[in-house]
Amino acid sequence: MTWTGVHAPAGAAASAADRPLAARGAWERQDGAVLVCCGLLTLDVVQVVDRLPGPDEKVVAGSLSATFGGPAANAAATAVALGVPSRLVTAVGEGPLAGAVRADVAEAGVDLVDALPAERRGSAQPAVSTVLVTAATGERAVVSTNSTAFGDVDALDVDALLGVVGSGDVLLLDGHLPAVALPVARRAREEGCVVVLDGGSWKPEAPEMIALCDAVVLSADFRVPGVAPGDVLDAVARLGPRFVARTHGGGAVEVLHDGRRSTVAVPVPRRVVDTLGAGDVVHGAFAASLAQGAAYGEALERAVVVASRSVEHAGARGWITAPA
Repeated sequence: MTWTGVHAPAGAAASAADRPLAARGAWERQDGAVLVCCGLLTLDVVQVVDRLPGPDEKVVAGSLSATFGGPAANAAATAVALGVPSRLVTAVGEGPLAGAVRADVAEAGVDLVDALPAERRGSAQPAVSTVLVTAATGERAVVSTNSTAFGDVDALDVDALLGVVGSGDVLLLDGHLPAVALPVARRAREEGCVVVLDGGSWKPEAPEMIALCDAVVLSADFRVPGVAPGDVLDAVARLGPRFVARTHGGGAVEVLHDGRRSTVAVPVPRRVVDTLGAGDVVHGAFAASLAQGAAYGEALERAVVVASRSVEHAGARGWITAPA
């Protein structure tokens, strides 16, 4: 992976595969900042079919893949690929499915911390997303448990979840697992971390979570109840963050920074193979650039370049192991 149109930050590499696994997965400060991602980890089971089955019908898939997913998990893997040591704070549980997900996350070089209490891990399984992809169109039908199976998580050791963090480090939230994310975000702010939110959709805890953030990057589908779509950035900014942006797929990104409006153009990819996970790449690359010392605007410019290149490959992480 190369940085096109912007300067590559110190430590960024062409591909995660170019570095030994031990170097990619080292959760240690070394000479730079670290990123903690808090939120959803899933097992994604993806099958490619000629058409979706009807009621009481079976179809044969042309291909199958099973790997980890989730906004926070994909963002953490993106940051590792760009040279930033990353930790994923999530709920995963134990058992065969959890073991497969843990191994996959470790292979990506991400340090995983299970927020579930030890006594609950044996009965918990990771969230699962079942994805059916129509071969001719690339359209996707998705069924996911998300984090609903976990319920509330109490008795958190927040310091153990975060690790040793301080000024210059970054915490990225994806809006899931609020019982974990909110106390982790409060502690991260106390320690001087920059707190960022991946605003995929409005959730009941959104006002409290946004108020803890320095920067929020929203999806085009993000809506604030009772607020017109054109006023969403202002409504979110009033909750506290200095920097609010909203992506629009391949269109320009809207930005509201300290009351000033601007846009960031998205580079046109050479080809579009798969847009699934491009938003996760934006958030991971944005947070990684902040950890590497970039200002908000510069970090967003870098992030859309990485995301634009990512859609040229299959999956949210296909670009990481592809030749530069």
